[in-house]
Formats: sequence, structure tokens, C-alpha cells
Amino acid sequence: MRFLEGKAGWALLAALALAFPLVAPNNYLLSVATLAFIMAIAALGLNLITGYTGQFNLAHGAFMAIGAYTVGILTVDHQVPFWIAFALAGVVTGVLGYFIGLLSLRLRGHYFSIFTLCVSYILFLLIEKWESLTHGPVGIMGIPAPTGIGPVQFGTPLSQYYLVLAFLALGLWVMARIVRSLVGRSFMAVRNSDDLAEALGIDLMRTKTLSFVLSVIYAGFAGALYAGQVRFLGPDLASEAVTFDLIMFVLVGGVGTLLGPLVGTFLVTWLTQSLQFLQDYRMVVFGPVLVALIIFLPDGIVGTWLKRRARRADAVQAQGQSQVAVTEAESHA
Repeated sequence: MRFLEGKAGWALLAALALAFPLVAPNNYLLSVATLAFIMAIAALGLNLITGYTGQFNLAHGAFMAIGAYTVGILTVDHQVPFWIAFALAGVVTGVLGYFIGLLSLRLRGHYFSIFTLCVSYILFLLIEKWESLTHGPVGIMGIPAPTGIGPVQFGTPLSQYYLVLAFLALGLWVMARIVRSLVGRSFMAVRNSDDLAEALGIDLMRTKTLSFVLSVIYAGFAGALYAGQVRFLGPDLASEAVTFDLIMFVLVGGVGTLLGPLVGTFLVTWLTQSLQFLQDYRMVVFGPVLVALIIFLPDGIVGTWLKRRARRADAVQAQGQSQVAVTEAESHA
């Protein structure tokens, strides 16, 4: 994985993603890859609040549903153009996340997680029961695909694949700028210690709220893309199962790393697709594999690799310093 460091590694990943449609045998695999990209965008947002800021949000899937339903309601019930509804999905999710964050982020640790789990269930009930707005259990059907931009149209699986890939690349670039900035350093300071961050002059509430809003905006845009891809929405999108899937992606790939959510999403998606021939028994195989990964790689695939690389670098540095000390001692003798 050393080659995956820096710009060369990201260029390799981009080249593989761009070339995938050339070797994909059918549109089904393209659709699966497109949905994996969408879930990776949502996982990036979850990783920001959980991995970089240390707040374990259990309502992330519900915010993804908010973005999806915003697009569905506006386009189907009010004939709003897709891209306007897409932009509003981010706004609605961000505003809702701001007010929920103001309430929930006053709590710490497990209390925050339990509160967000309750929020998730409340949002699920609202979507399921508010039939006049969300169509209830029937769901929203006939959501239009993203409208074309000039001569470029997005009505085919191939065009939607590249469209979502472009949004994933943009989301990665923005996330990299965030976590490597002073704001990102503030997020990590809060993750490491609330008291220490506060002693350094960091406004805890403002920093946590900013991280929470940014993370749910990622979820909202992912949900908007999901609506344009699947073209049908049901209340299950707001269930806790979606959030747990996103948590699994982040844990398998590596919490608090840029590459981790991508690796986790693609690996878990590939495993679930590979085990489809087992039908209802595939989770019997997938479950122990996931448990083994968490036991033997508690920091995730990418996180474990980064820690091992850091230990090797420290050992080489210590060895070099000892050799310098021996040389200096011999010269003085």
C-alpha cells in the first residue's frame, strides 16, 4: 500500500475507477458500483463527525433519508428541476442538522449516541407516518433521473456512474481540505480531549456543531444522489440499518482516515455481492468475517497499515539516532 501514498496513489485509484466500466460485463455491476460510490460519500461524512471529531452519530442514515426525500418530494410533487432540488437537499439537511446538533451535542459520549439513535427513530416515524408529505409506507415513485447539462445526459447507468464518481472525487477533495486545515486540527483536538481542546481556546460547541453540520450535508447530498439513482424511496432508508451499514464501512476501512471509508465501502459491498449465491445464509458467512476483521484489525484496514508504517518509521529513526550516538562516541574516544 506504500504506492497509494500521495498524489500517485490517488491518481491510480482514479484511473481504476474511470476504467471500471470498460471491464464491467453488465449494467448491474455498474449500478452496484454507483450505489457504492453514493454510500462512500455518506461514509465520508460519518467519518468526519465520528473519526475526526470523536462524536458517534447514530442518526447519519436518517439524514441521508432527509436529503433523498427532499429531492423526491420536490421533483415528484412540485415538479422542481432535479438540480435545484439537489441543492436544496443539502440546505435542508444542513439546517436540520444544525438545530439537532445544538440539542444533541450538549451531551457527551454514550449519551450523545443514544440521543442521536432516538433522533433517527423519530425521523423514521415522521417519514413513515406523515403520508401527506412523504407518501408514508407507499413511498415516492417516479423520481426523475438527474437532468442533463448541455449535450451531456444522465439517463443511462454509464452516465450516472461517472456523475456519481465525479461527486465522490469532489467530496474527497473537499474533505481532504477540511481535515488538513486549522478547522480539521480543531476537530481532532476535540476528539482527543474536550478539556485539552478547551484549554487551547477552542470553542467546543461551535466546533462540534460545525463538524456535525458538515457531516450531515455529506449525508444529504448522498441521499439526493441516491434518489436520482434508485428513482424510488421508502421509509426503510431512514432505518437504523442504513446507519449501521455506514458505521461498518468506516470501521472496516479505518476510522479517522481519508481512504478508510472508501476501502471499507468497496470491500464490504464486494463481499456482500460475492456472497449473494448463499441468499439468506450469506450473513452467516459475512458476520464472522466482519467480527474477525474488527478483532484482528481494530483500527480498520487503512488505520492498521498507517500505524504499522508509523512504528517502522519510528524504529528506523531510533536506529539511526543510536548509530549516530555510537559514531560520535567513537570519534571522541
